Amino acid sequence: MIQRIQTIYLILAFIATSVLMLFIPLWTLKGGALFYFNQDPIYTVIVGLSTMLTIVSIISFKKRQNQFVMNRLNIILNLILLGLFVYRSLNLSGETAVSEKGIGMFLPIVSIVLLVLANKAIKKDEDLVKSVDRLR
Repeated sequence: MIQRIQTIYLILAFIATSVLMLFIPLWTLKGGALFYFNQDPIYTVIVGLSTMLTIVSIISFKKRQNQFVMNRLNIILNLILLGLFVYRSLNLSGETAVSEKGIGMFLPIVSIVLLVLANKAIKKDEDLVKSVDRLR
């Protein structure tokens, strides 16, 4: 259901994790070569899992509790991905390996914020349904 705000948040999180990660580099190496997430298999697997969870969460709009849990798992995956990005950039920082960090490193933060907003909207819907059931 596209008219629900959490679906819009989830679509934006999908765009942030999958589409933008393909085109925005994580950092620029000293020789001018760009480093994308798909050059490391660990990053590729985690981004793929995050993308799949987002798609499944969008599709399962009738099961709000499952959607809520999948979004929480997706938040954890994005936190792991962000931690790996920070670890890699700190280990490779300096003039010998990495000369410039890219904006692609902050895309998991954008995705986490959008997933938290989606979870708040899902919780709000769930509370509304419970209050209506109480009145019957």
